[in-house]
Amino acid sequence: MEEELDLILEVCKEKMEAAIDHLENELVHIRAGKASPRMLDGVTVDYYGSMTPLNQVSNISTPDARSIAIQPWEKAMIGPIEKSILNANLGFNPENNGEIIRINVPPLTEERRKVLSKQVSQEGEKARVSIRNARKDANESLKKLLKDGLSEDLEKDAETDVQEMTDKYGKEVEGLLDEKNQEILTI
Repeated sequence: MEEELDLILEVCKEKMEAAIDHLENELVHIRAGKASPRMLDGVTVDYYGSMTPLNQVSNISTPDARSIAIQPWEKAMIGPIEKSILNANLGFNPENNGEIIRINVPPLTEERRKVLSKQVSQEGEKARVSIRNARKDANESLKKLLKDGLSEDLEKDAETDVQEMTDKYGKEVEGLLDEKNQEILTI
């Protein structure tokens, strides 16, 4: 029984941590006003017939807060890289000088900030739902263990642990959302 109890709590914690990891990953892709190489994470390039992540065919850097520089490892890749960036619909206009592709990251308009802030809230809500689902699954498993002979005290203690985890990860979600919204609203 004890092992099953520990397993339920461990699975619940893993699911909640996965929700946080997913949220962090999604928030990175929501563009605030500052340039970051991670903005191009989803871009893949046709590299001799196979779709390859951009960071595996070039060096990506941010020379300043408003621009991204992409240095292809092979000059022949400049065209395909530029095309891939345009096709990714990130709202960027890449410019190349034959050696380096530069992307100027335009400052955000007020309207765009509101859209991004709404997107941040939606991602946060998805994370909250995942955390609540993990709590629900854990509590249902605890109820089954109770029927199978687990003592009520242990079941109540475990439910309290699950709720404490839910609260902890819920606060973490709020912190991440506040941080990202601050980043979006800062000009």
